[in-house]
Amino acid sequence: MSLSRLVLSSGRSIELSELRMSSTYAGMLEGYPCKRINDLKVSGVQREAEAAFSFAPVHLVPPLREYPDRTAGPFGPVEVLPSVACIGVFGSTAVAPDLDPVLHRSVLTVVWFQSGPDVPSGEDADRALRGIRWEELAQDYEL
Repeated sequence: MSLSRLVLSSGRSIELSELRMSSTYAGMLEGYPCKRINDLKVSGVQREAEAAFSFAPVHLVPPLREYPDRTAGPFGPVEVLPSVACIGVFGSTAVAPDLDPVLHRSVLTVVWFQSGPDVPSGEDADRALRGIRWEELAQDYEL
C-alpha cells in the first residue's frame, strides 16, 4: 500500500512507500541559519538517506533558499531553508521498456525540503518534486 501517488511532469505516476520528515533546524542551539549551516544541513539529510536506503539511488531536489534579512552577521547573511526536511522512497513501473512489467519495478529515494508537514500527492505536489527526471535517476529491480 502506498502513502500517496504523484504524477510527475513527464506524466509518469510514482508511489510513495516510505516518508521521513524532520524539522530542518531541530537541535540548532546557537547561531543563525546561513549558507554554511544550510549546506551542512542539506548534505547531512542526503547522507542520512544514502545510509538508510542504500538499496536505491538518492536524488536531492535542490531546496529553495530565502534571504529575509540582507544584513550580514559574523557568518554572512541570514539564509533560510523550508522548515521540513523530507526523505521519501518512491516506486514506479520499470524504466527499461524491455523488462517484464510483472517482475520488475523501479525505485528512487528523494531528499527534498518543504514548508509544512504535508504528504505530497497528486498533481498538487511541489513543482520541483514533480520535475524529477525519473527515467534518468531511478533504478530498476526485480521483484
